[in-house]
Amino acid sequence: MERLRKALIGLLLLSGCSGLEQSEQEKLRLANAKGEFIYRNHDELHYTIETPPHRTRDRYPWEQTYSGKYPIITKEYFRCKGSSLNPPHVDHKDPSRPANYFDCGGSQKHSLPLRGDKEFIFPIVIELLNYIQTKTKSKVVITCGHRCPVHNAYADNAPSNQHSKHMIGAEVDFYVQGMEQRPQEVIDLIMNYYKETSTYQNNKDYQLFQRMEKITDSSLSTPPWYNKEILIKLFKKTEGRDFDNRHPYPYISLQVRFDRELNEKTVSSWQKAFNGYKRY
Repeated sequence: MERLRKALIGLLLLSGCSGLEQSEQEKLRLANAKGEFIYRNHDELHYTIETPPHRTRDRYPWEQTYSGKYPIITKEYFRCKGSSLNPPHVDHKDPSRPANYFDCGGSQKHSLPLRGDKEFIFPIVIELLNYIQTKTKSKVVITCGHRCPVHNAYADNAPSNQHSKHMIGAEVDFYVQGMEQRPQEVIDLIMNYYKETSTYQNNKDYQLFQRMEKITDSSLSTPPWYNKEILIKLFKKTEGRDFDNRHPYPYISLQVRFDRELNEKTVSSWQKAFNGYKRY
């Protein structure tokens, strides 16, 4: 006990000395501290602080404008639906041959078509799909947007499909939820778009639609409609079936016939299809 009492006394003395030492150091610091006044004129300014301009924050992807009740359709909806997980299949012209059609890797392996080094889908097809979605308040389901040449051959290797405009971003297949059995109403809306939109006012080449007298697509029984800019095909529920259109509904195919930006006819070619996108 005596030893413990001495140890406690020693600790108290040490702590007291430490506090005293700190107090003396503070007194010395204050005694040696020097201050200096800063003298300025009342109207003296070194620089002017401008009020920063108000900047509107960019929208996040999930905050984008809606068309109808659904998010606005952008070029991202047109990504190639190819997948390396899809099984190979045989040539429908010669089923006896070994499976020789393999699918691509999809959007993980290649981009959309390019124009000016940027991914590109013809604006008119995007505008029309958003117009339909707004007017119907129903979801537009894109069954086939862009196809790279590999997926195009895999989905439909018919000779008539070798120069599909899907490969250059100038064609889209779709139907409207809730209106699957009423595609004619959707086609009427497409025609109405050209009557309502100011860009096409008083231009009969765009506002007036004609019917093709001769059907060149063997998988089609309904004559297509067309104006200067687009061609509209209506495939019944037993027509136009390929790897991307395996659903049981009729569907509409929109093709771009005329490029307003370049002021020329829109033609798909082997060179445009193969050299028009990036490989990853």
